[in-house]
Order: sequence, then C-alpha cells, then structure tokens
Amino acid sequence: MQEILKHLSESFLNGSLKPEQFLHQLEPFFSRRGEQERIVHVGEAQLDLDRKRRCGFPEVVFAEGKTVESLRKIFHSLVENNMDVLATRMDSGKGELLLQQFPGGRYNPMGRTFRIPKSAETEMEAKPEKTGKVVVITAGTSDLPVAEEARETADWTGADVLLIQDIGVAGPHRLQANLPLFVDADAIVVCAGMEGALPSVVGGYVSCPVIAVPTSVGYGASFGGLAALLGMLNSCASNVTVVNIDAGFKAGYVAGLIAKNRHAKS
Repeated sequence: MQEILKHLSESFLNGSLKPEQFLHQLEPFFSRRGEQERIVHVGEAQLDLDRKRRCGFPEVVFAEGKTVESLRKIFHSLVENNMDVLATRMDSGKGELLLQQFPGGRYNPMGRTFRIPKSAETEMEAKPEKTGKVVVITAGTSDLPVAEEARETADWTGADVLLIQDIGVAGPHRLQANLPLFVDADAIVVCAGMEGALPSVVGGYVSCPVIAVPTSVGYGASFGGLAALLGMLNSCASNVTVVNIDAGFKAGYVAGLIAKNRHAKS
C-alpha cells in the first residue's frame, strides 16, 4: 500500500494527476464504509453500489429474464442511492408497466432500454457537463435496434452522442459526405451486418478507436452475424476492435468510457 500511495503522490506532484483524479484514486484507501455496506440485497438481486467508484459508471440492469416486480425493486433501490438507472434488453410490456411506476423514466422501444436519469428524481440537481464525443454509425437501417442500444448507453455515460445511419459500403459516397460529422470523435461505434465491412472503412478515416458491432442482419450465409463478426475480427484497420454480435450495450459502454477518460485528461 505504501508503494501505491507513494506513486500516487509523485504523480500528483509532477502534474500527471489532476487534483480530482488524485482524490478519486485515494478514495478506496480512506473509505469509511466497508465493501459489504456497498451491497444492497433486493430480493434475488445483490446491487453493487460501489461500481461507479471502481469502474466509472453505476451498475447496469439486464432486464431480460427479470420480472416487473424485481425490476421495480431494483430501480427503487438505485434511485434511492442517487444512481442513474439504465436497464437493457427490456421488452415493451415491461417498459409500459414500469413507466407507470416511474413517470420520470424513458423507454426506448427500438433499443429496448429503460432509463431513469437522476434529474428525473432530483429536480434541483443541475445537468452534468457532457464528457467527450461518441458517434454511433449504422451501415443500414436494419442495424438501428443495436445502434439505439449503443446510443442510449453512450448517452447514459455522459458523452455527447451523435447517431448517423445508413451509410454502408454499398454507397461509399454517403460515408464521405458525413465524414465531417465524426472525424473529431473520441470514439466511434459502427454497427453493421451482412459482410461487416463498414468498420474497416471508417477506421481508415479517423484517429480514434472504432468499436465494431456485428449485427445479426443478412441473408443465409451471414449465419446470424457470424460472417460480420469474423470479417470485423480480420479488419486490416489497426484502430478497429470488436464486440459480440448485437452487443450494442457493450460498444456504447466502452465508447463512453473512452470519451470520459480522454475528456478527463484534456
């Protein structure tokens, strides 16, 4: 522990750590609450209230397979602990019922996300400043459900998010026409099915990380997104990395984390 504290102190003194970063790094060593106090038992769920300190953002709820009552209890607990609520993979039936119980919530039927911003429950709290720029791009309109999940997630992280749709490689002039909109992004999410070529093309135009999301869109030989996944994994663009098939949440989360960390160091 002494070596870690010495390293943090030296980093602060030489200017490589800002005061707020220094204090954030020290928090685990001087916390008055134990780890058990940061866990809330809500029925069958154990909420990790320490997630934001450790990982940058609060815990996200995977709604698929959970009952409305279970989600209600989880949401209430998160709101009571002043957390921004994000739930993914929620069907419209659950979304409509939960909107009745959380009128400040927002359900996105295309992205299947449910959100309760802190400002919806704490009206006196000012809206936080946006942290960096994330651009979400789709090859086609059929990729929009995955892109919306990514967009909602990146927006939840606090990034300034722009969605650009339907600029796939079948009409390459569309990408060039939209290039000024994303060339200055901190991170870009590209959702594409079929052969999954678009992320490589985007990667050749920008200097930021490109997070490729293969979607389960395409004809028989696309194998439910496997062809796009393999194509993206073999991208010759060095700044392209890949998440799982239809994993819009994971792409949006990582893009938001990149934007946040880059913004903090600027």
